[in-house]
Amino acid sequence: MVGLIIWLVIGGVVGWLASIIMRTDGQQGIFLNIVVGVVGAFIAGALFGGSINQTPTNPMAFIVSLLGAIILLAIVNLVRRGAVR
Repeated sequence: MVGLIIWLVIGGVVGWLASIIMRTDGQQGIFLNIVVGVVGAFIAGALFGGSINQTPTNPMAFIVSLLGAIILLAIVNLVRRGAVR
């Protein structure tokens, strides 16, 4: 149970940082930040191997998960607006 809570907290931080980098922070709430962080971690795990899904406290996994969340937000921006900001 504690592992799930840590996973969700780190996923939320990853999603929040990615939304700040992609300038979508004003459009998202905490729930969407968590979703973006967790889904971004899955994308990162599939593309690059290693993410917060395997080792939530590893700094490199955090960076890879952040990259996955940024990729996810870039794809969402492409679909919504037709251009990456």
